[in-house]
Amino acid sequence: MTTYLFTHRDCLFHDTGVGHPERADRLRAVLHQLDLENFPALERVDAPLASREQLALAHTEAHLDGLVARAPVAGIINLDPDTKMSPGSQMAAMRAAGAVIAAIDAVMKNKKSNAFCAIRPPGHHAEADRAMGFCLYNNVAIGAYHARKKYGLERVAVVDFDVHHGNGTQAIFEKDAGLLYASSHQAPFYPGTGDASETGVGNIVNVPLAAGSGSRAFREAYDNIILPALEAFRPELLIISAGFDAHEKDPLANLNLTGADYGWITKKLVALADRHAAGRVVSALEGGYDLEGLADGVDAHVKALLRA
Repeated sequence: MTTYLFTHRDCLFHDTGVGHPERADRLRAVLHQLDLENFPALERVDAPLASREQLALAHTEAHLDGLVARAPVAGIINLDPDTKMSPGSQMAAMRAAGAVIAAIDAVMKNKKSNAFCAIRPPGHHAEADRAMGFCLYNNVAIGAYHARKKYGLERVAVVDFDVHHGNGTQAIFEKDAGLLYASSHQAPFYPGTGDASETGVGNIVNVPLAAGSGSRAFREAYDNIILPALEAFRPELLIISAGFDAHEKDPLANLNLTGADYGWITKKLVALADRHAAGRVVSALEGGYDLEGLADGVDAHVKALLRA
């Protein structure tokens, strides 16, 4: 199995300001953990820029025009109380979306391969027509539509184990039966979506977890609900919204997971992809705001991808 690592130094230049949790040090911590000495088998690839046409697969023209128009030439602006934009943000966001697109191209063209995209800004809160929740473009949604358009796939699934519900991905997918979105997340919590009753056209699977839940509740959510739904869907490509802010060290949430939990779910998802998708898995970094917890989660996740 070949595991690709897609990233780009441009992702470091999305400046969110002093004290913001979604900071460049997050990506530095991930890349330090995945350095050549620790992960020599990773095939490292520079992420390309997503094109406007590719971004428009999941976003409105008004959203794309708005971000370009508001991009500052100096300083930092607020798109909303949580979401910032600096002179380097547009390029970083285009690299983040481009990484997922290129990773999908790689795993579609090369048998027995998977990929991890070490990118920022994250994407799963971005809706078709607005940035929110630290996210400018919805990287995984863009990737899913790219896979369908370029390779004619009929069934693409996104699994999201970030501690926050991916409202943007759900909103973009919820009327399209060929796209499955499945999420485990803390609730009640930001952004306030993700109730189990939100099922789209039968293609949305939400498992809210109470604050203080740990490994047992997380694993039961997958064994009893999410993995059976994926088995029934039989995805031809599996995309992971890989947020590590459910880690027990994370300061923004309280689901108390460990690196072992991330390794466990990654192995389960890889095995499912082996059965239905010729092993094609593309994982994209979402949240994770304690640097040690983030590195621990990524370490377990990528080791499980490598051992597939």
